[in-house]
Amino acid sequence: MTRVLIVEDNADLAYGLRNNLEIEGYEVEVAADGARGLERARAARPDLVILDLMLPELDGFRVLRALRAESLAMPVLILTARGEESDKVRGLKLGADDYVTKPFGLLELLARVEVLLRRNAPKVTDSFGDVEIDRTTRMVSRGGAPVELAPKEYELLLALFDRDGAVVSRLELMRRVWGYSDAVITRTIDTHVAELRRKLEDDPATPRHILTVRKVGYRLKR
Repeated sequence: MTRVLIVEDNADLAYGLRNNLEIEGYEVEVAADGARGLERARAARPDLVILDLMLPELDGFRVLRALRAESLAMPVLILTARGEESDKVRGLKLGADDYVTKPFGLLELLARVEVLLRRNAPKVTDSFGDVEIDRTTRMVSRGGAPVELAPKEYELLLALFDRDGAVVSRLELMRRVWGYSDAVITRTIDTHVAELRRKLEDDPATPRHILTVRKVGYRLKR
């Protein structure tokens, strides 16, 4: 689970942020002063820090400077009532990744958190032939050129890829990709497989990777 550390001395604000971030599926910890926030960032290594500037013990600038001096590279979102341009520039020069001024819109803050986490997420790439699948961005490319797949085509491709060359029955594909729980098999899978071949194979009529196993289903040969 993605972990977020909030360093904020306003208890009501911290409580509200924590609740909303947890609703979004994040694991959240709160520190009420700069010294405690720095200690928890060092020990817990969260995926993102939301950092107020006006803090007891250590202000946010000193916390941020210490984090970067110790090569702690997690993204930091500064959250503060100080809206002067000089404060923003100072924070960014010290290594902050984004800056939100109070009062702020909750949806905007959540969007900024999501963007920072996505930007810093490790890239997870799978490949077969000249096709690459970037699971972080859900992008597929062939020979370095992007290939636009429909959502179900992408899920079908992953379902085949994740079986590591083993045969996957049409029923299993139907259940995994479309959520069907009955035994009714339609031409839906065959149509989507044909589209995948058209987009990813050199010769869709004689595919090298997305192969048919007669009377059973399909398999992906890497």
